[in-house]
Amino acid sequence: MDIHWFPGHMTKSLRMMQENVKLVDIIFYVVDARAPKSCINPAFTPIIANKKIVYVLNKADMVAESDLNFWLTRLKSMGDDALALNSTAAKSSLNLINIAKRLCKDKIERYQQRGIKTSIRAMVIGVPNSGKSTLINNLCGKSSTITGNKAGVTRGKQWVRISDYFEVLDTPGTLYPKLNDQVAAARLAFIGSIKDEVVDKNELAYLLIAQLISINPKIITDKYNITINDDNSLIMSDIARSRGYLMKGNQPDIDRTTIAIIDDFRKGRMGKICLDRE
Repeated sequence: MDIHWFPGHMTKSLRMMQENVKLVDIIFYVVDARAPKSCINPAFTPIIANKKIVYVLNKADMVAESDLNFWLTRLKSMGDDALALNSTAAKSSLNLINIAKRLCKDKIERYQQRGIKTSIRAMVIGVPNSGKSTLINNLCGKSSTITGNKAGVTRGKQWVRISDYFEVLDTPGTLYPKLNDQVAAARLAFIGSIKDEVVDKNELAYLLIAQLISINPKIITDKYNITINDDNSLIMSDIARSRGYLMKGNQPDIDRTTIAIIDDFRKGRMGKICLDRE
């Protein structure tokens, strides 16, 4: 299955980022902790090259601590700092403001010497459904942006005032113009960063099962109470029968099973799983 999704609004998003990056002091680069490497968009690199970057390892509650620590170390080596958080937990993002103030200390002190209290401006970027808008709402302590558990919710730029001297620019989730790495593309589809309507869900579920078995077969066997054999073609049918998803003639309902498997993974019902592993 070839996965490609780069609608016209994403081209506009990249252009908007290029036009507005000069207005900001720092970049908050949000990645999904379940697939951090796959969330790194090479199209962002030339746009943010000369800016201070803080990587936000979001949805940290959905992966194991060992994976979090590995990726925090890796992301810190790529930018100016990194932190892990669950932006749905109240006030969990407050430390991000402290990091931004520390990294922008020179600007703050330069203005203080002139008797002026300056504002810090941050741009929030990331692939679709990485949790950018939820992060901003967490920073504000209220719903100031549009959020949704699917790709492509935010379509235009939104300046949001966090405090009198701190503002953030929310940007639409943007993918790579060309998804040449289809392993990364599949992982982005697994976590919901690619619109479900543009992929074959049945094939996506098979790919997800294969990925999870490669990490640890017990993820599947324990969750669905099945036995994994050499012939993986029967796994979907076995899961359907185990869950009672049957049609007339006692035939497995593969479509219903597909939806359940993808939803179980996205909602964290299979446990704490990081797809990008070194």
